Amino acid sequence: MEKLVIEGGKPLSGAIRIHGAKNAALPILAASIMAEGTITIENVPDLSDIHVMLGILRALGCKAELVGDNVTVSTNAVHQFHIPESLMSQMRSSIFLMGPLLSRLGRVELYQPGGCAIGERKIDLHLQGLAALGALIEENGSQIVCTANELQGAEIVLDYPSVGATENIMMAAAMARGMTTIINAAREPEIQDLQNFLNAMGARIIGAGTDTITIEGVSELTPCTYRIIPDRIVAGTMMIAAAVTRGNVTLEKVCPAHLTSAIHVLKRAGVQITINGDIMNVCALSRPKSVERIVTSPYPSFPTDLQSQIMVLLSLADGVSIVKETVFEGRFKHVDELSRMGADIRVDLNSAYIRGVPRLYGATVEATDLRAGAALVIAGLAAQGSTVIEQIHHIDRGYDRIELMLASLGAGIHRTTPVPTE
Repeated sequence: MEKLVIEGGKPLSGAIRIHGAKNAALPILAASIMAEGTITIENVPDLSDIHVMLGILRALGCKAELVGDNVTVSTNAVHQFHIPESLMSQMRSSIFLMGPLLSRLGRVELYQPGGCAIGERKIDLHLQGLAALGALIEENGSQIVCTANELQGAEIVLDYPSVGATENIMMAAAMARGMTTIINAAREPEIQDLQNFLNAMGARIIGAGTDTITIEGVSELTPCTYRIIPDRIVAGTMMIAAAVTRGNVTLEKVCPAHLTSAIHVLKRAGVQITINGDIMNVCALSRPKSVERIVTSPYPSFPTDLQSQIMVLLSLADGVSIVKETVFEGRFKHVDELSRMGADIRVDLNSAYIRGVPRLYGATVEATDLRAGAALVIAGLAAQGSTVIEQIHHIDRGYDRIELMLASLGAGIHRTTPVPTE
């Protein structure tokens, strides 16, 4: 298995361009099958999750290719409604094919999705929303079969503002007969990006970014060329990495409006942040200050996907901080690994109490999930000595060669590949 080796203690310095958002690209790739023809999607990151989604599209009959950061999808030959379990098990976002396949073929057969083990993430809201639009849903063990001769618009009230459920319902409703209203919809920027993509293909959707989305169904969608938004979680990770190493980093091609909560927390910790359009400079010349309390919650609150990374900063801050996780109950697995590096963190139920220490120390640690892996990379950058991170396939799901991004900023980091033995 590949590993990341980091020699810590080097302040990050320089400029870096933030790549496209994984969590925007995946539902947009799924939605591409709703139009017959060739769709071009720009600014797509080269990630393992993206390749899994492209594999699923090919299994459905598409021609799908990633060249540079552009994906071309030819959907004329889509005929297959069965998604192989081997692909479903690799990535939770494969669930996004439910709405598009119901719209295109009137049937979808798939399995409970895989992904990072960060707590219970049921798909009940997806199924309830599709059922409200008229889909017949049958569950047989881990297999799910959804059929619909014609989807019909409806008013759907979500019990929780689930990003995935909001997006799946949006896609299914885009070609349903009549009007659909999603109440208590998730408000994430990636949902706005999906709305903009669907509208570019001819859909009629308004309200993304608010808690009420209205969709007027259309009879068909047509191909388009579309550019993905920058990845706010990658940008947030790099901001925290700059702060933890007491560096000076300029981020290019970012959307600061998507990072308001992260910017607010970092400024409370004493980090200097200046913004000029889509360029952001992050500078930290001294030890960070503790932040009394951070609570993760759906957008626009502080994102759960930056919780583990900000905990590294707080581990080195002057004082005691509290982080409360309200989204995923299994998202403190990185705490044990950070403790092995010298962090002083105590977990009580869904809250972590962090007493800042003067320094962290290099160790051999394991990435238990995508964002925990990113946190360990940041910790390794700040630590005294050498850090080895194992199970880095998790990191590759969300960061396009993170070691190259960081090395371009002066980090001592490289990837090792084991030599095969006979």
